[in-house]
Amino acid sequence: MAIEKWLAITSVALFVMFAGEMLSVYNFMVTNSDDSEFFRSFSADPKIIQFVSIGAGPAGVLAAVAFIMSRQYGSRPVGGMIIAGGVIMFIGLFVCYTMVDDIDERYITGSVKYIPLLFMALTAPTIAVGAFLLKEKKRRPKKQFV
Repeated sequence: MAIEKWLAITSVALFVMFAGEMLSVYNFMVTNSDDSEFFRSFSADPKIIQFVSIGAGPAGVLAAVAFIMSRQYGSRPVGGMIIAGGVIMFIGLFVCYTMVDDIDERYITGSVKYIPLLFMALTAPTIAVGAFLLKEKKRRPKKQFV
């Protein structure tokens, strides 16, 4: 299997991991009802930044590298995986955004409100790049006559 396919597979895995991490933090903030010292001092901002840096950032870079490597000849599997990664991230962050209304006011910050919206908007270019690879036709290599 070509390296760009492996990069696309890893990108999808990281998109899934990022969506799962964000869902777990938002679920924690929704279901938290204890009033202990830990829960009063909890801040989601560092966790969200950490999840972006270990999940969404590398996933986007890997999807971009897979696109760059296969854009000349097009690749349906790579394009499909990039689209799947974008859709998975969109769905995960849409669910996170629907949870914002249920989160206790002490946890609501700018990043808790706006990071899901930002990354939902960033899935549109990801899906567009994947669609570009799907429509690109494989070109026959030119013959070299000696």
